[in-house]
Amino acid sequence: MPSNAKIKVSSKSFSKHSILRDALLSEFPNAEFNEAGLEFTEDSFAEFVGNAEGVVVGLEPISDPVLANCPDLKIAAKYGVGLDNVDPAAADKHNVKIGWTGGVNRRCVAEMALFFMIGFSRHILFSARNLVAHNDWNKNGGFDLSGRTVGIIGVGFIGKDLVQLLKPFGCKILVNDIIDQSDYYQANDLIECSKEQIYAEADIITVHTPLDDTTRGLFNADVFSQMKDSSYFINCARGGLVVQEDLKQALIKGVIAGAAIDVFESEPSEDREFIELPNLISTPHTGGSSNEAILAMGRSAIGHLVDYFGK
Repeated sequence: MPSNAKIKVSSKSFSKHSILRDALLSEFPNAEFNEAGLEFTEDSFAEFVGNAEGVVVGLEPISDPVLANCPDLKIAAKYGVGLDNVDPAAADKHNVKIGWTGGVNRRCVAEMALFFMIGFSRHILFSARNLVAHNDWNKNGGFDLSGRTVGIIGVGFIGKDLVQLLKPFGCKILVNDIIDQSDYYQANDLIECSKEQIYAEADIITVHTPLDDTTRGLFNADVFSQMKDSSYFINCARGGLVVQEDLKQALIKGVIAGAAIDVFESEPSEDREFIELPNLISTPHTGGSSNEAILAMGRSAIGHLVDYFGK
């Protein structure tokens, strides 16, 4: 039975998605959307939420100043998987439930990381770009991904899914995570080691950790200097994990061979010199945005609202 709860959707992409709109309206006929495609500050977001009882958020801040000005809000349902825009202490203080399901877009992010790996190893990405831009008929076919050493830092939902995708390639997989997962590592022929060992040994390093105070700037000039000059770096997680200027200089100076990033410190990035580097492949934060993943994330957010207001 449809609910009369007052729901608002701040996420621009959810608000534009006809299937998700219809799905939400079938459960909450009075739901309101971010029709104007607004970008929010804390003040404007609090004003948008107003007297809503539930909100579907993307990257909008769930912070103490926002929640202090939204006294009727009972639940914030996350459209997406990252929680770096959510202050859990503030949510607890204001008795606001956070509706979140981890890993709902794991496969499409893992697929993008694998695509970058194959693109690097076989020089597909660079060759394609040079052929289009310069008619450069360079037949450097690169190397096989099979049998190479891959380092995965962060073995959560996405890291584990990437492990499964890599199995047919017979890679030596080095892993590091803050959680003890030795049984899983042993069952999947993974080698647990320090981050420093991964930096020194891996041909390709891919990071899949959350962004918090312990991981912000994790990849910096010191780390890149520890990597092999033939190695490649992939970030499909969060831009803040990397000191972008340090990565830029590492690529310019040949400290590492190349990088592929789907996320930036500031989005959209305005550093054209960085984006146009010949040994960088960048995409506009689309790693978790396949058609299937968007539907899964949206339906998950709706499900949290239904579960809460259906009680």
